[in-house]
Amino acid sequence: MGFFWLLVTLFWAKTIYAYFTDFQLGIANAYEYFVALINPIATTMLLFGIALYFKRSRFFYPIIFIIDILNTVLLYLNVIYFREFTDFMTVNTMTGYSKVDQGLSGSSLALTSPHDVFYWLDLIIVLVLMLCRVIKIDNHPIGFKKSFMMTSIACLIFATNLLMGEAARPQLITRTFDRSYIVKYMGLDFFTAYDGVKSEHNKDMRDNATKSQLKGVLSFTRDHYAAPNPKMYGLARGKNVIIIHLESFQQFLIDKKINGREVTPFLNKLYHSRHTYAFDNFFHQVGQGKTSDAENMLETSTYGLPQGSLFAQLGSDNTFQAAPAILAQKKHYTSAVFHGNVASFWNRNNTYKNMGVQNFFDASYFNTSGDRSSGYGLKDKLLFKDSVKYLQHLQQPFYVKYITVTNHFPYTLSSEDTDFKGPDTDDNVVNNYFKTAHYLDQAVQEFYHYLKVSGLMKNSMIVLYGDHYGISNSENTDLARVLGVSPDKWNNYDNSKVQRVPFMINMSSIQNGHIDHTFGGEIDVLPTLMHMIGINSRPYIQFGTDLFSKQHDQIVPFRNRDWVSPKYSSIDGVIYDTKTGKVIHPHGKLTQKLARIQAKVDLELSLSDEPNEQNLLRFYHPKGFRAVNPNDYDYNHELHRAKQIERRLGKKSRSIYSKHHHHSTTDMYKTDAPESSDDSSDSSSN
Repeated sequence: MGFFWLLVTLFWAKTIYAYFTDFQLGIANAYEYFVALINPIATTMLLFGIALYFKRSRFFYPIIFIIDILNTVLLYLNVIYFREFTDFMTVNTMTGYSKVDQGLSGSSLALTSPHDVFYWLDLIIVLVLMLCRVIKIDNHPIGFKKSFMMTSIACLIFATNLLMGEAARPQLITRTFDRSYIVKYMGLDFFTAYDGVKSEHNKDMRDNATKSQLKGVLSFTRDHYAAPNPKMYGLARGKNVIIIHLESFQQFLIDKKINGREVTPFLNKLYHSRHTYAFDNFFHQVGQGKTSDAENMLETSTYGLPQGSLFAQLGSDNTFQAAPAILAQKKHYTSAVFHGNVASFWNRNNTYKNMGVQNFFDASYFNTSGDRSSGYGLKDKLLFKDSVKYLQHLQQPFYVKYITVTNHFPYTLSSEDTDFKGPDTDDNVVNNYFKTAHYLDQAVQEFYHYLKVSGLMKNSMIVLYGDHYGISNSENTDLARVLGVSPDKWNNYDNSKVQRVPFMINMSSIQNGHIDHTFGGEIDVLPTLMHMIGINSRPYIQFGTDLFSKQHDQIVPFRNRDWVSPKYSSIDGVIYDTKTGKVIHPHGKLTQKLARIQAKVDLELSLSDEPNEQNLLRFYHPKGFRAVNPNDYDYNHELHRAKQIERRLGKKSRSIYSKHHHHSTTDMYKTDAPESSDDSSDSSSN
């Protein structure tokens, strides 16, 4: 029993250490402090108490030690995960980790901290003390009654803990939408078990789903539909669509200067161009799926999952009605994605097939050896340059997406790649973020030069958007100094403001470009682009609305059910005046109005989850749309197939290569990337 209590106490201590050192639980008063202090006790006693039922010491000691190790692994993985995502690992995240970790490279190491040794030190000390026989083995068996008594005490503590949690947060378990509340009131082990039960319940719902469950979804999306602006409808008809996915790129980078030097001079130029519609109140809306959530919203106008990544968890067998398939069937577009990481990262190789992406040029199509890659894959300048040998053979019009990676945590670049000097804060992540953003800006500028000299610019609509935040909330106080805000005055409203990301539509035929102050988010991109191409979004289940429509909904929901709008914002349950940032204490009619907005946000997110969690789109067939068959797509030898199509079409071929009289355009691409002189970059097994 002494050994049992020793391990329980040590694990309780390091859990509390994590609560107040690495996790942000929003503990606000003495009551919440007390609940947080006691919530690890019950579950730790229950788990470690399993070993008490093994009477023989040769079983008891190894079993309780293994339980301690496994629970420590769970705790530490959540610490690492929280540092990157400001959230806790769900069961879906854990089971889908194999579909994500292949692309992580060195970033996980960068998330470690020197004080992490305290999560493992107790295990090492106890093991050494046992080997040195300072802690002696007790061979006296513990009877069933005593073991059961420990379990009963643990259950009593747990029940007390639950009552205290419910008192502070009514319907904590049944209506929770913020994982931090569960951890704050009930502990990490309980959250993991609770989430596992919930995940299994969702699986059962998916298996037993029926067509009738689509009625509420269809009713909402049809009522929510925003008719296209006649002046914008078909404006990009027949043009190529080139999506540039600006990794971890936040709006505050635009027009920002560090030491008198613009961070993103080329993107600034695009942002203010008369050929660009730019939005300065455009928000990312991702959850735990981060980049994959942004892609899902871009391609389907449905939200990511409330827990985990839709791509990683459901993408392999989910039914989508996504942009690549819609554009191919309605306007004969060729689709492609260029990404310098492994195809399995975020399970893209399977999800893309279900979305109808015809070509996926992943890391296997590029030379990613040595210094050509950073943490998440091929550097951006090389991705754009080396993509040309494939892009030039695709039939036009095409819908292509470039997923950049260099401006990704931990934001590391050598002095050969950039001479930009970042700010001088106490946080190297913040300092280096501006350096990699500058590099990304240069990469986009080089690609634009190619678009112009190759003639592509005249027949293309280029869409640039930031996928999610780059600086997490835990680092925003260091960022505050760079943005000219006092760290002491930084609050949750400021956190919400920096969730703005760029969204720009650039096209040479646009002559009245301007900065649009309309509020919107990533969920709104697809219906906006479809209407500009000349495809009405009404037949499809989409939760966004056309940004140019007079009926556009300017309430922007976040995945955690917060929301912003031009007049009011609701962040972590607090209402702010959006323009001034001042806290509002609503009453009367305003209270009712805000309650209606919150109810609408909750409904929209819940209804968006239903088609994905239950795979309901298998029951819905918009007129003229054929269900995607993933077996139609093979991401091997794509260059060979593209050339075959060129030869088969002959003079009817509309590829860039054919339009240049069967001459390659790769020599038109100019880059100052130091690695570009490597001739092997043009070699590919595919």
